[in-house]
Amino acid sequence: MVWIPGGDFIMGTDEDEAYPAEKPAVKRSVNGFWMDETEVTNAQFKKFVEETGYITIAEQKPDWEEMKKQLPPDTPKPDDSLLQPGSMVFVAPNHPVDKRDISQWWQWVDGANWKHPEGPESDLEGRWNHPVVHIAYDDAVAYAKWAGKRLPTEAEWEFAAKGGLRDQRYAWGSELRPNGKFMANTFQGNFPNGNKGEDGFMGTAPVKNFAPNQFGLYDIIGNVWEMTDDWFDAIKFQRLSGSAPALDSNMNQCYNPSNPYAKERVIKGGSYLCSDNYCINYRPSARQGHAYDSGTSNVGFRCVKDAPQKTLGLK
Repeated sequence: MVWIPGGDFIMGTDEDEAYPAEKPAVKRSVNGFWMDETEVTNAQFKKFVEETGYITIAEQKPDWEEMKKQLPPDTPKPDDSLLQPGSMVFVAPNHPVDKRDISQWWQWVDGANWKHPEGPESDLEGRWNHPVVHIAYDDAVAYAKWAGKRLPTEAEWEFAAKGGLRDQRYAWGSELRPNGKFMANTFQGNFPNGNKGEDGFMGTAPVKNFAPNQFGLYDIIGNVWEMTDDWFDAIKFQRLSGSAPALDSNMNQCYNPSNPYAKERVIKGGSYLCSDNYCINYRPSARQGHAYDSGTSNVGFRCVKDAPQKTLGLK
């Protein structure tokens, strides 16, 4: 882990080209904390599973009683044959598609989980040093507890990602590729069917393949989205700035106007699927909501740990 000193910073952004959920910029403060220098890898998660016998949510049959809580009340129950263990996998189409329809590249794959990222026929050979994926929020919390750590808050994550830099669009400065150098694992080409892999990777990359930020954090941008401990609120910064009313958490702990039944946690940092012609989320201020009870092939996590509390000796 590396030490993140904490302090005051500007959270969110006022950039014209940023997404509404990132605006407006607000002043925030965090205390110092320790943070994993990399995303949790397959090898690290394997050790956790071996020592605890833990079974991830993607490896269990979906619970319809839990699923329907995030769906309109009149949603019919699927046939039991469709409620099989699995996860959402990115599958690149072989032709241009309507970018408004995510079903053109996201597919539910029975048997996909952290050990089998693309489905039952896939494995982790040669990918033990890649970030673990297909992890739900509860899975990440269980790992963090086992490791004596926790998930970061959204503010902690963003402060750490900015690396002490101010007024910079990216975690490393103002240019996406300074002097033509790739600084993170993202998508080059026409999304979703035309990945050129110019950064050397078509999917996830081994951790520590790209330069760290000023705090010594690797892959804080790109590779995989990273979970935080915060519920997603699409107008969080408007509330913090006083331009929107406080969230009524008695109705729902998160707010996503496109899905009023959503129960989502904030994910940060973008992934290997972020592209300048589709989603420019490879920036510290970028944020999205992600269903707390499921994983995908482009979402992982890293952990943090509080600094030990100093005790006062009495004489």
